[in-house]
This record gives sequence, structure tokens and C-alpha cells, in this order.
Amino acid sequence: MSSRRRFGKDTSACDGCDSVESSATNEEANEASKSLDHEIGHLTKLGTRPHQHLRGVFPGKLRLPVSTLKMLMGRESNYSGRGRFSSADACHVLSRYLPINGPWGVDQLNSPAYVSQFSNDGLFLVAGFQGGHIRIYNVEKRWTIQKDIRTKSLRWTITDTSLSPDQRNLAYASMSPIVYIVNVGSSTTESLANITEVHEGLDFSSDYDVDFGIFSVKFSTDGRELVAGSNDASIHVYDLHANKVSLKIPAHTSDVNTVCFADETGHLIFSGSDDNLCKVWDRRCFVTKGQAAGVLMGHLEGITFIDSRGDGRYLISNGKDQTTKLWDIRKMSSRNMFPKIKDRDWDYRWMEYPAHARTSRHPMDQSLATYRDHSVLRTLIRCYFSPAYSTGQKYIYTGSSDHSVYIYDLVTGAQVAKLVHHDGPVRDCSWHPTYPMLASSSWDGSIVRWEFPGDDQVPILVKPRVRRRRAIYY
Repeated sequence: MSSRRRFGKDTSACDGCDSVESSATNEEANEASKSLDHEIGHLTKLGTRPHQHLRGVFPGKLRLPVSTLKMLMGRESNYSGRGRFSSADACHVLSRYLPINGPWGVDQLNSPAYVSQFSNDGLFLVAGFQGGHIRIYNVEKRWTIQKDIRTKSLRWTITDTSLSPDQRNLAYASMSPIVYIVNVGSSTTESLANITEVHEGLDFSSDYDVDFGIFSVKFSTDGRELVAGSNDASIHVYDLHANKVSLKIPAHTSDVNTVCFADETGHLIFSGSDDNLCKVWDRRCFVTKGQAAGVLMGHLEGITFIDSRGDGRYLISNGKDQTTKLWDIRKMSSRNMFPKIKDRDWDYRWMEYPAHARTSRHPMDQSLATYRDHSVLRTLIRCYFSPAYSTGQKYIYTGSSDHSVYIYDLVTGAQVAKLVHHDGPVRDCSWHPTYPMLASSSWDGSIVRWEFPGDDQVPILVKPRVRRRRAIYY
């Protein structure tokens, strides 16, 4: 099988191909008709478009993309007058080198992998497994295990992990009211809960409920708070200094599968639920308990994950209606103006999505764009914006229950790559903040990395293990 077919690679994402260079003019000419006609579309283009002196072919005519060689020659000749690349110039070069080669094996365990996330600086990768294992790999030291954590009082699986901004503490959650904190900055490599190290428990429930479980947990940018979404339809904010829950919001009418802070201020919180809604919460004007600042409607089924662009304005969400949607909170409604849409007895955990439902549209869809090709079944599949530093957030990417990772162009909506290797649903994936590298984790128990290497490395493939699954998943 050729590498192009195996990776599902779209040649428009390739740098250095003659066919791409010759078709670039046509793609640029058709850009206006195919692109997202919204402010975020224009911001993304500006953030990844090189200086005009580098992209001119003839006076008054533009040609994109500009080859890397021409970009480097232009920089050395100081065409821009700055003597260096701007961030847009750098993103134009780096965003063309997609992490599609490989995969190379990182680890293989006997239980499904639910989480895989790079640290903010890219030095570490955190992976969480259903069997109660969390491993932190040192990326710079040949992926050696920096910390091997055996969790405490795990219920069902590790649903989420979050590394503090200073990378000293790791929070992990499961289907229980307790979120545990581990000191990952200690010298102890083997961290066995309350035997070799203390795993501090934070109780997120006011009244202990044996059925209480947490799906999503995230540190604030300043590291002082944790926000969590749970199966009691609520959002919980935990003040780490006061060591207590400082805010509980009865946010939705069903499970809150995903929460995150919208930006570094911590004032805005985004949430997504099985009630099909994304909601925005502003703690600065939280007058009426449970009253959201706004509601975003458009998904026909429950929300599995939300990722913020980091600017407090844009976000993307994965839905069980098999779509990823892009949102601008300035288009949100003050309330849910349309009832929950569900006219069939369908369960994403063990049923295929009905074919006729794929063409259905929400009558009051407020999203800016919809991306579809991947599948969101059996578990809470995650989606993300690509890194700002290397790609200008030009792409969005997502795991998929069809065992793959999909990468889409945010502006045109085109699928630019499909990474195929795993033998189980890919619940999580993470793009390195600076390198053209992507890590993916699957229910086949494997963690692998995809790269755009500068040498002739031969990929070391991990052979996934086929496992029998239970009937119910998260």
C-alpha cells in the first residue's frame, strides 16, 4: 500500500510537489468561493499569508503557496525590509509540513488509551489508560517514561487529565466525585497512589453520590482553579487555595461532557452537554444562578468535546451528530429558543449513526462552519485547533471512531489528511505546540506519534492488540 493511500494524504497539503505548485494558482483563484466568509477566516488567512513581496509573481498577481526556497531567499535578500520572517511568514512555511509520516510507536498497554496530551511547552506527553495507568513521557529524551502513575480509587476509566501551567501537578478524573492531584515534579518515577506518593483527593460533590462522575477537568491558566463537567448536568469550579468548590452551576439538562476556560483571564467558561447545546458562562456578570451568558445551537446530538481558540471568542465542538462545528460567541442566543431535537431511539455507544440523519440540519444552526467525514461513536471523541505558533491555527483536527485522525483546513473545510493506523477508536490526539508532530491514542492500547521528519527514518510501527469490548463506553 502506498504511503499516500495509507495516510489518506491530500496532495494540496504537501510541500515541494510540482503538482501542488502548478495547481496553487487555481486554488487561490477559487479561494473566495470555497472559503469561510467570516472574520475568523480572514484572520486565519492573514496569520498564515507571507509578505506581499514574497508572494508576487507578476505585478498585480499573487501566487500561493510560496515555495520554502523562495521564502528563504526572500528573507536573506530582505525583501520584506525586516530582515527576518514575521509570524505569518513562519506559519506559511511551517503549516505546509503536516505531521503525516509514520507512525512511530511510543507505548503499548493492555488497556484502552483515553487521553494523550502534550504539555504547553511540548516537553512532555501525558497519556491516560482505562486500566488506571497514567504515563508521562519525556519527548526530548527519546520518549522515556518521566512518571509512571498508578491511580487511586479509579471508577471505570480515567476520563480526563490536566497538567498545571507550571507542569508541577497533574489532575486526573474518573467516574467518581474525587479528582486527584499528583506532584509530577518530584524525583519519584514510580508513583503508586498513597504508597510511594500521596495523591491528594479533591471532593467535587457537596453531598456524596455514588453515581456522581466527572467527564472533563481543566486547570485555569493561572493554576489556581479547576473547572469540571459532570454527569449531574453541572459545572463545578474548585478553588485550589481555599481547597473547596467555589462555584456550582446547574448548567444543562443532561451530562456535561466537556468544559474549558475560554481564555487566560478565566472569566469565561465554555460547556457542552448531551442536551445538544454549547453554552457560554461569564463569571463577571453571573447574576442569576444557572443563567448562561449565551447558548449556541446547531448540533442535533450531544456534544462530546469543546476546544477554545484561546481568544475568548471562537471555539469548536465535536458532536454525536458526526460533525465538528466552528462557533463565534458573538452569534450566541440569550436562551435556548428551540427544543431538543431527537425523533429516534438511537444510542451512539453501540449503534451506527442513521444514514438519513447525516443530511439533517438544525433549523436555527448558529455555527459558522461544519466539518464532516470523521465519526463520533462509542466514546467522547475530541477535537482541537492546530497550534498557533507553527500553523497559525489554520487547521482543526479530531480523533475518530473509525480508528483514524482527521485534519481539516479551517477556512476551506477541506480534509487535508487522514492518518490511518490504529485498530480501535481514536479518542484523543494532540499536535505538538512547535514541532510538526502529532500523538494519537486509541482503544487498541497504543500511543503513537506522527511526524514530518527531516531525514530518512524508517517508521517503527506498533501492532495494535485486538480486544473485546464491553457494551457501554464513555
